[in-house]
Amino acid sequence: MEIKRYLPLFKLRVCSLITFSAVVGLIAAQTGVFSAKKAVLLVVATMLASTAASAFNHYFDRDIDSLMARTMKRPLPSGAVSGLKGVTPSKAVLILSVLMFMLSICLSLLTLNKMVALHLTLGAFVYAVVYTAWLKRRSWLNIIIGGLAGSFAVLAGGATATPYLCLSPVLLAIVMFFWTPSHFWSFAIYHKEDYAKAGVPMLPVVAGDSRTAWYILINTVLLVASSFIPVFYGYHGYAYAISAALAGAYFLFWNIRLIKTPTKEVAWKNFKASMLYLGMLFGAVIVDMLINRI
Repeated sequence: MEIKRYLPLFKLRVCSLITFSAVVGLIAAQTGVFSAKKAVLLVVATMLASTAASAFNHYFDRDIDSLMARTMKRPLPSGAVSGLKGVTPSKAVLILSVLMFMLSICLSLLTLNKMVALHLTLGAFVYAVVYTAWLKRRSWLNIIIGGLAGSFAVLAGGATATPYLCLSPVLLAIVMFFWTPSHFWSFAIYHKEDYAKAGVPMLPVVAGDSRTAWYILINTVLLVASSFIPVFYGYHGYAYAISAALAGAYFLFWNIRLIKTPTKEVAWKNFKASMLYLGMLFGAVIVDMLINRI
């Protein structure tokens, strides 16, 4: 089916993580009765915005995607998708990206509020324009700045609960900002040869695996430290604090393993440890909410 061939354009696993982060931001900022309706609308709007940005990423990167073993089977470089009448496949993907983004913003404006629409716009803009079109092929700083896209998703969730700026989702957005480089640099070590072949200056390509492992450790120390700031301000309780400590210790353990043994195998385990870390930390935010309502 043609629809099935289009699905990889949307990076559904990554976008689901971004959407989950938005829901956590909503929960962190929630003070009154939890609105399931708002949560559902937030999920739909965030998925639309993030999948739109992902489709644009496929459109813009179709040339380098054809050079990398990891991405050469994506819909555009592989020719798996067809265009519309009089429209090439790449332009069809671009049109689809724009339409999904517009639908996300309209939905946010009509059913949620302007601040949600603003944060979703900024998140999509950072990923599609700042990261994909500007920095990805120019600087190893690409993922540091591009990581703001995930932070804006958390802020969109907070704005769903209240359009005014709340410190709790802001602090979680900072955690998300520090998490992204540690997460992605591990992935980049594993796929370094691909990035080098395509001429993409990811940190391992520029600095090597050993130095990248040190950068990951330094960044993760900042990440773990930032994760305790919400506890200091009293936003989260023991469940969150314990999860932050255990998950942080586990992630740092694998960071140190990577420094000692900077191989692809350890980098991949470090990558998976980063996923577990974020899942435990953000899951603890939800547990805290449930405990407080008992």
